[in-house]
Amino acid sequence: MSGLQRFERKLETMISGGFARVFRSAVQPVEIAAALQREVDNNAQILSRERRIVPNEFHVELSSADLQRFGQFGPALTQELSDQITEYARTQGYVFPGVVSIRFAEAADLTVGRFRVRSSAKAKVESDAMTNTQIGRAYAWLEVNNGRHPLTGNVVVGRGADADLRINDPGISRRHIEFVARTDHIEVRDLGSTNGMLVNGAKIPAATVVDGTHVRIGNTTLIVRVSQEPSEGASA
Repeated sequence: MSGLQRFERKLETMISGGFARVFRSAVQPVEIAAALQREVDNNAQILSRERRIVPNEFHVELSSADLQRFGQFGPALTQELSDQITEYARTQGYVFPGVVSIRFAEAADLTVGRFRVRSSAKAKVESDAMTNTQIGRAYAWLEVNNGRHPLTGNVVVGRGADADLRINDPGISRRHIEFVARTDHIEVRDLGSTNGMLVNGAKIPAATVVDGTHVRIGNTTLIVRVSQEPSEGASA
């Protein structure tokens, strides 16, 4: 029995007769599960001979009627879909950069029985705790996966526990790059990482960055934001 067949059997047992009645002529959960599998297959990126990174955030768009039907089963259906795609990824040797997330949304251009899946790879991001004073002195910060992280002094970005800003991205080295906020400018430099860095699309070992600069390491993009001119809060 395939993984999708086991998934469908489990849903039928969980939801009982209501499953057949509600989904008879609408989008089937097993169709969503199959689409999630295709999405990770189509977007897998090779990290090494045995490891491939795949998206971990999925947005499933449905018609209003289909969305209402799926909503009747609350988080149970979402959890089953998450479990199914996680198990599928394990069997294929895929690596998620962060927690798997599946969200449903309405799309006005879709009719009953039609849907689409959008995905992205977003790594878990952690940083060392900073005092309110340190945060207040920061004139610049990094935007990473919808989070903001102040740039004060020297900030090492990497996957290892000793990095100041830790990103759980398999394509990032333990100590990948370092940002240095000086009195008159901000620099970023590669720390001898395996994959290097891209600054606004160019692979270079070091650069001066300004507001809006995109720095990409692994599968993660960091956006530099500067709110004012460098001040005494920066490094000399």
